Amino acid sequence: MEDIQREDIHIISRHSDIDEQGISQVLTENIYNDREAWQKFLRLFFVTLGVGFTVSGIIFFFAYNWANLNKFAKIGLTELVIIATTSVVLFAKTSKMTRNIILTGSSVLVGALFAVYGQIYQTGADAYDFFLGWTLFIALWVIISDFAPLWLLFLLLINTTFILYTEQVAKDWSVNFVCTFLFLVNASAAISGIFISESKKGVSVPRWFLNIVSLAAISFATMGIVHGFLDEPDADFHFLLISAIILFGLGIWQSLKEKNGFYLAVIPLSIIIIVSTLLFEILQEDASFLLVSLFIITSITLVIWNLISLQKKWKNEK
Repeated sequence: MEDIQREDIHIISRHSDIDEQGISQVLTENIYNDREAWQKFLRLFFVTLGVGFTVSGIIFFFAYNWANLNKFAKIGLTELVIIATTSVVLFAKTSKMTRNIILTGSSVLVGALFAVYGQIYQTGADAYDFFLGWTLFIALWVIISDFAPLWLLFLLLINTTFILYTEQVAKDWSVNFVCTFLFLVNASAAISGIFISESKKGVSVPRWFLNIVSLAAISFATMGIVHGFLDEPDADFHFLLISAIILFGLGIWQSLKEKNGFYLAVIPLSIIIIVSTLLFEILQEDASFLLVSLFIITSITLVIWNLISLQKKWKNEK
């Protein structure tokens, strides 16, 4: 039996003559986690915890002993740790998951190295080029490892680099253009992940990764459209609006196809925020607060009712 759920077993038990011992055996084999599964979980949990504490300890070590270390010790120790962790990834006979977790820690340490270098030579550790260098120097690791948490860190660095660039260099770029660019970047990552999961057998992009990236894309689209309504609309705003309508529609279609309520919850929430802003901008009266409040209550109630109905329908179809 493949992809059997607990609800399926309950339905079978109610409409068949299978005894309690048989139900217990099916639950044990297909639903409950066995000893091997718990050992795998605990092993990955403690490896992740160990790498996280190690990286945090290194960062706090430099923060506490900064004044007592010379610049060669600061840079040399950081490089030594990066070389050591990378060597473990390359030569240690461990599982792929463990190596990817350690490589993610090494990627964070690359950022610490750039921060140390920037503090020593006063290059501006909070400038966009700090994050740009960090992004470029871990790009190869990200591509080779194909590890979702590392891809998430990579996307976070891309977003941060672009935002800081617009604040420090390209100050004349409009907010609509910035939101449009970030929306397209994160939406492209989400669409690529969905396409890879559906087209390649044996390759599955984690659902949590797709949800986080999709939420970022929807957030940037919402901010850009709201700003466009409140400010004077331009070509970037119209392009963002058209792109958002198309991709929002595709997101709802994907949710109905996968029978997953994430997009059906997040996208209507974005639309409610946008429409509420538009109502405030059109009415511009004290009575608008009452009307918008009624609209929000009614629309959220309808969204929740629709989600509950779809969940019941999908459950019955199983």
